[in-house]
Amino acid sequence: MVAVLILRYGIVSFLKIGYPKRQNGKDEWIMIKAVIFDMDGTLIDTEKYYRIFWPKALAHFGYEMSDEQALSMRSLGQPYAPQHLKDMFEDPDLDYAAIRKYRKEIMEECLDENGIEIKPGVFALLDFLKEKKIKRAIATATDTQRTEKYLKNLGLYDYFDEIICATMVEHGKPAPDIYRYACEQLHLTPAECMAVEDSPNGVSSAYDAGCKVVMVPDQAPPDEETKKKIAACPDSLNEIIKLFDALAQ
Repeated sequence: MVAVLILRYGIVSFLKIGYPKRQNGKDEWIMIKAVIFDMDGTLIDTEKYYRIFWPKALAHFGYEMSDEQALSMRSLGQPYAPQHLKDMFEDPDLDYAAIRKYRKEIMEECLDENGIEIKPGVFALLDFLKEKKIKRAIATATDTQRTEKYLKNLGLYDYFDEIICATMVEHGKPAPDIYRYACEQLHLTPAECMAVEDSPNGVSSAYDAGCKVVMVPDQAPPDEETKKKIAACPDSLNEIIKLFDALAQ
């Protein structure tokens, strides 16, 4: 069994890339055959814009959102996001659809003007996984149209075997649906898939689906509950290559 020791936030975490499963009276190895990535905040540096434009959109409709409240929206999918905002502002009549539409419009204007940056280590990791014949997939809370637009514009689209968007499942993150569906499309079990996430809602989704979860924090470090669900917490995507390299040692 291979284990890589990761020290982050004062805790010790082991990422077991290969681990035994008891079958027919003997241990058989289950190896990671695919890596499923979140997109916003994990592969592309867009999560910070949600943190900016959710409060701006809500202010346009007369609501004041704190930074902490904005962070709670990360990777939150349907049907949870509308109810979350209604509960947050204690307003059952809050028009989520109108607010989200306005948020998308003003955020897209900003992205079109300023462009989108790719997170450090993305190409190196994807090239590494491709060389090792490990499948790559996306599991994102973003809709299909914008996902394809971002990935194609940044030269990332062709790296992925499957691209799964929130609109393809009934329940978005933090429910496990999107990761279970991604595993099905890859024709693999969740135990054979590693998920790479940056937010608590995304981590919960992948963990509850049965994937081994690696968190690369973006806007904030993992809280205590999230730490219990992750196998490792590297500082960057580049460090994930080191986890796989340990298999050769």
